[in-house]
Amino acid sequence: METPQVPYTPPTLEEIKKRHKAVRNINIEHREKLSRLEKWAVWITEKVGTMGFFLIIFAWTILWLAWNMVAPVSFRFDPYPAFVLWLFISNMIQIFLMPLIMVGQNLQGRHSEARAEADFDVNTKAEEEIETILEHLENQNALILKILNRLDTDK
Repeated sequence: METPQVPYTPPTLEEIKKRHKAVRNINIEHREKLSRLEKWAVWITEKVGTMGFFLIIFAWTILWLAWNMVAPVSFRFDPYPAFVLWLFISNMIQIFLMPLIMVGQNLQGRHSEARAEADFDVNTKAEEEIETILEHLENQNALILKILNRLDTDK
């Protein structure tokens, strides 16, 4: 004699949703958590870390050096071979930008970690939903086979 089987009931969508945190937009959350200074540091990091900025600094350096080597002597403000003023200015730029860029990179790194965590949450949720769908399909296959067996025995 067959033992009665309890029909399989897959979890409802609401039950699946209750098991996981709601999907959230990490980009918006990250932006909202930044202070005004941190937003400024990220903006500087994004602007200074471009080829455009590099080309501007490179062109300015070439112009500075060329002007002070080939311009009329009375117009030179930092004559060859010293270029002391340019060295001072360029070092000051580097000294100020280095920690600022590091702060911006740290903030971007935290943002990246938060995005990775959110991706993991979404992937975990998707995996569970797929497993639920597969269980449901297996149950449907079992029911279809049962119906087919009954049809075969009725013939």
